[in-house]
This record gives sequence, C-alpha cells and structure tokens, in this order.
Amino acid sequence: MLSSTQIPQVWQVAILGTIASVPATIVINWLPNSEATVGGGVMIIGALIAGGLAGNRSIDPGAAGLCAGFLSGLIAVSVFVLTEGTTVAWSLNTIVFFLIAVVVILCLSPVFGLIFGRIGGWVINTIANFGGNQAS
Repeated sequence: MLSSTQIPQVWQVAILGTIASVPATIVINWLPNSEATVGGGVMIIGALIAGGLAGNRSIDPGAAGLCAGFLSGLIAVSVFVLTEGTTVAWSLNTIVFFLIAVVVILCLSPVFGLIFGRIGGWVINTIANFGGNQAS
C-alpha cells in the first residue's frame, strides 16, 4: 500500500481539491436551472481549491490545478460510462466518436484545471499579502 510520502505533494493537493469540490458541486447543483456535473465541478472548484492549497504549501498552483483538471476528466468520462454508457448502442462509429471525445476531454480538462488552479493560487496569495500589508 502507498504511504503519503510516496505520492507527490502536487497530487496530494489535487486529490484533496477533488474530494473537497464534490460537496460544493452537489450544493451548486441544487440551485434552480443548474446543470452542474461532478466532472465540471471538480474541473473548476476542485482546481481552485487545489491551487489555493498549493499556494499555502509553496507548491506550484498551476501544477496542482493541472492534476485536478486531469482527475476531473477521468471523473467525467467515468460518470458517462457508468450512467449513459450502459444504454448506448455501441456501433463502430459510436466507439470511434467516444474515443475521440475521451481524448479531447482528457486534453482540455487539464488546461482548464491549470487556469483555475492559477486563479486559486493567486487568490490565496492576494489574501495573504493583503492581510500582511494591513498590519504595517
């Protein structure tokens, strides 16, 4: 079994952000006319949280967001396969389209995670600097 010292800190922060974003996504989904998905919530909220945690631990927030974005892509594909994938008639065309869509999702979700991870790191650094400047 892996101990916490064998998992890089960037991935630890990304996993924490991913786990913390699931309840927030559920709450957002309760809002009227909200169509939030778990994958989208992790991509945005999870990367923000991971970036903020990374900023506190002197880890690159962009790297933590990138990892959280990749995890969100895996979650989005897994949720689709487990929910809709059992009802789809899997012809050759459908399989090819699905594989192309998976590649696109797994390539774009880390980019969005990177962006939101940097935003989360920026917010934490701004709050930390703002608090320090007020004291002087």
